Amino acid sequence: MDRQITIRKYEKKDLPAMLTIWNEVVREGNAFPQEECLDPASGADFFGGQSFCGVAEDESGAILGLYILHPNNVGRCGHICNASYAVASGHRGEHIGEKLVRHCIFQAGELGFRVLQFNAVVASNIHARHLYERIGFHQLGTIPGGFRRKDGSFEDICPYYIEIR
Repeated sequence: MDRQITIRKYEKKDLPAMLTIWNEVVREGNAFPQEECLDPASGADFFGGQSFCGVAEDESGAILGLYILHPNNVGRCGHICNASYAVASGHRGEHIGEKLVRHCIFQAGELGFRVLQFNAVVASNIHARHLYERIGFHQLGTIPGGFRRKDGSFEDICPYYIEIR
């Protein structure tokens, strides 16, 4: 389906849809480090505490995905940011993730960050890895067994970065 997708700053009215999408990825247990789902109160605090939080909205007003953007570290490394992306399972494969990543890179630059770094891209998340590499991210290496899966097994993670400025 060819949709008109807009990426914009989230608003409080978006929180129920954002919680649904975020918690879906958490429950799947194969991409995010978080193990606990967000509830309305913890979700409002979590999303409100980010440097920027964007949502992907279609022409009907439906929220199809989101991203969070925040510093990766403090002080002398505070110019490096980190982000996470989530797309509703029913809308994966529609290039919404690419729109979110590109908007995030732009927004990171607007906020004065110089580098966007992903600390823990799960090795088997090949769709995300191909997207990042196509956009220009560089893989920093592999951390063996850096991600604990829901079944207790371990999988490698691959840190990535892109220079913004």
